[in-house]
Amino acid sequence: MPATKHSDALKAKVRALPDGPGVYLMKDRLGRIIYVGKAKSLKKRVASYFQSGRDRALRHQPKIRTLIEMIADFEILEVKSEPEALLLEGKLIKQWRPRYNTDFTDDKRFLLVRVDQEAALPRFVLTRFKKDTRSRYFGPFAHSGLLRKTLATMRKRFGILLADTTPKKISADTWQLYDDARADISGWPNVVTGEEYRGRVAQAAAFLDGKSREWLATLREEMQARAAKQEFEKAAELRDVVLALERTLARTRKFTRDLTQLRPDELALRQLQEALGLEHSPHHMECFDISHISGTFVVASMVRFTDGLPDKDQYRRFSIKGFIGNDDFKAMEEVVSRRYRRLIAEQKQFPDVVVIDGGRGQVAAALKAFVRLDCPPPAMIGLAKKMETIIFPDARAPLNLPLGHPGLNLLQRLRDEAHRFANTYNADLQSRKIKESILDDVPGLGEKRKASLLAHFGSLEKLRAATAEQIAAVPGFGPKAAGKLQVFLAQSPSAARQKK
Repeated sequence: MPATKHSDALKAKVRALPDGPGVYLMKDRLGRIIYVGKAKSLKKRVASYFQSGRDRALRHQPKIRTLIEMIADFEILEVKSEPEALLLEGKLIKQWRPRYNTDFTDDKRFLLVRVDQEAALPRFVLTRFKKDTRSRYFGPFAHSGLLRKTLATMRKRFGILLADTTPKKISADTWQLYDDARADISGWPNVVTGEEYRGRVAQAAAFLDGKSREWLATLREEMQARAAKQEFEKAAELRDVVLALERTLARTRKFTRDLTQLRPDELALRQLQEALGLEHSPHHMECFDISHISGTFVVASMVRFTDGLPDKDQYRRFSIKGFIGNDDFKAMEEVVSRRYRRLIAEQKQFPDVVVIDGGRGQVAAALKAFVRLDCPPPAMIGLAKKMETIIFPDARAPLNLPLGHPGLNLLQRLRDEAHRFANTYNADLQSRKIKESILDDVPGLGEKRKASLLAHFGSLEKLRAATAEQIAAVPGFGPKAAGKLQVFLAQSPSAARQKK
């Protein structure tokens, strides 16, 4: 059997891969994603698909060999840890459903509970497939025995029907549920109207929904524990159940309140409100970020989102004035204090949520600013980037939301915008400082003539490109001074670097 051929460009792309954790997406010649995988080392894992020895090992595995033959390109997504790669892999598999990831996308092994909401008397039925969009589904549940016991308990507790029952219609809207001893065993009236029975179904559904959420919390804890022990295969299996259960719970919320009519940003706000335990939807959110380079050019940004969207007219930039040096905590305390002291003075309303880019130290510094202002802070959290962990200023434990959670995604967009805005300001300051420092070195050039040059040409680059005659046209310059300045700029170190 001939070895699988791949282009030299593709092999060169493999050699340039980083030696760190991440997720890789294999594509066919049409650019379609055909496989998603995770790796502790992207370089080693992806390279293994293009090694000639692998062809010999896969002669008896036609499915894998076909996958390798179809690979025409790939993409990678780098992450900080293998557990993070594990979660991202599952998310992308659920999103793209690649044809060669059947082991991950096939949920037949897990049981669901189906309730047909359009039936006259909805029953709670076990199934392994989602057959329609009209029904409400609970699960998936990995332990079928426990689930069947739960349903049997629910039949007694709420008087609901399971799959083994066929009720008898007595009149237009009156039904006899059982024709045997189960009517006496349940302890509920055996003859009911459709409205009465639906009341029972609503109570039972709320109970099973709660059971699902308890199950989800347990699964998350076990998944994280397995990942911490580097039992990644088991963690991956648990992750698939978690993702499927999260998806099911998100869909079934419309049974009691219709979230499908909300815009994506409204949905994110609602879910963030629930996740953070807020009394109201966070209409206004402000996020702070500190940016510097080894303690120099220290600046900060504050961005505001209104109803989940950027409110750029309310963005603010800060230069650090209270100290010189590299201290993120002091810088955070200073800018938070300045921001809300001003709002107090102007009698303006605080935001609903303050987000701090950083961990517990940055959050404590921001809280200290409110203590110094002698005013209670609004709801405040930190977002620690390493694991996207939400940090609270009180005794609550750190919170890790699923990577695809709309509320977390909103916080990430807010944090990333603050980071971008701070970095842009930092770059502007550096650029201005570099220009100033070069002109500071020009012999005999004072502040007035330096300002005239920058005002006339607009940038150092345009000044460098100017002729001696053009420089001489600037107020305060004659032909002799203009010639000397042109020679100086041409011989400066930065000019030499540009020529290279």
